[in-house]
Amino acid sequence: MTKHAIDGHSLVIEDLKLTPITAQNFRTYGTLVEATEDGTLFGPHDAQLDLSRGTPRFYIMRLDFRERVARRITRHRQVTQLLASVGGKEWHLVVAPPHDVDDPNAEPHLDEIRAFAIPGNVGVMLYRGTWHAGPYFDDTETSFFNLELADTNEVDHQTCKLEDRFARAYRLIV
Repeated sequence: MTKHAIDGHSLVIEDLKLTPITAQNFRTYGTLVEATEDGTLFGPHDAQLDLSRGTPRFYIMRLDFRERVARRITRHRQVTQLLASVGGKEWHLVVAPPHDVDDPNAEPHLDEIRAFAIPGNVGVMLYRGTWHAGPYFDDTETSFFNLELADTNEVDHQTCKLEDRFARAYRLIV
């Protein structure tokens, strides 16, 4: 844990250890999307998507490198979200459980924030209301498959600025 003073205010930057993702340790936040044999029938191992509140949007999102420090965390209360690396490279995601999904004033529980290392051949489906920051990665630029609603970034983007609200940020470490 590191303390910094910015504009006379104390900011705590807490180290957050990256945990290798598994279906078991990610189940509070969502489900893993992993390769299955062609012809495998739909079942409980599959992502249970909720795209019922609007027009689905599937696109490739290009991101530039960002420092591995989560200063804000966001959630989408109306839709599940699916993310996967396009290039097959490892990536990282910070998450917190989706408590009080229908409360627009709810905040993430800081003691439940976790960070996951995700192999490039695995996607994640975030439950409705799961707080998330990232994706983070090591390259200068990486693209991600993203499935959400057409207007998610306009009308369903609740963000908690951790630095402002809690004087805290999270640095991802191996």
